[in-house]
Amino acid sequence: MNLDVWYAYPLIVLAGVVAGIINTLAGNGSVVTLSLLLFLGLDANVANGTNRIGAITQSGTALLTFGNSGKLQFLAKKGFNFLIITLIGALIGAKVATNIDKDMLEMVIGGLMVLMLGLILIKPKRWLQATNIEKNINTPLNYLIFLGIGFYAGFIQMGMGILFLAALVLRAKFSLIDANIIKLIIVFAFIIPVLIIFVIAGQVHWELGITLAIGQSFGAWLAAKFALQHPKANVWVHRLLIIMVIVAIIKLFKLYTYLPFF
Repeated sequence: MNLDVWYAYPLIVLAGVVAGIINTLAGNGSVVTLSLLLFLGLDANVANGTNRIGAITQSGTALLTFGNSGKLQFLAKKGFNFLIITLIGALIGAKVATNIDKDMLEMVIGGLMVLMLGLILIKPKRWLQATNIEKNINTPLNYLIFLGIGFYAGFIQMGMGILFLAALVLRAKFSLIDANIIKLIIVFAFIIPVLIIFVIAGQVHWELGITLAIGQSFGAWLAAKFALQHPKANVWVHRLLIIMVIVAIIKLFKLYTYLPFF
């Protein structure tokens, strides 16, 4: 795409809005932003680094909006141990990334996504439950699960929001809305040091990143307001989650290559 055309930057902002909504309510919005950045001609590493700018601003915007609900402090305390263990996993994942077959790992995660899609469709009530504040979430199995998600986030990242939601809803028994808030807290803390690494490596296109970030912040604000105010927000988030899991499956298994227009 030629960035000199009049619609280039409005299109980038619009893509950011869509990604901000998806990432705040479900996950895998990077399918939109990374695809656009690569289409604009950025190197894959630069696109990956540039994408982190919007990830920070959208997470921060959503958290500020959710903060007005009075839930943020309680959920941050509940999810603090998960934050720590996820960061440890991410560091391990980043360190051993060069020694593992990325394609094989993507196939494994793709298989998990298929399993997750089955769980979402067969027993949807599991995803529409209210938060169980009495549930003991600090168990060895939960820590192991978040260590694994952290490893994946440090190694690949794509679709990590969906994995966070699955663990927080199905294992820790949070509602989808509360799970999203905890997910955003973890992602916000995780993504800042990652962006610094990309900046030091000179793999950030600031102009495109900031433009995307404007759209992503607005999308995150819209999504957070919707989640707080809509009486059936959990239901709509559940539907969006189904769509994004299907998108992740198509992406991970490269099913798009079988479509005639690819």
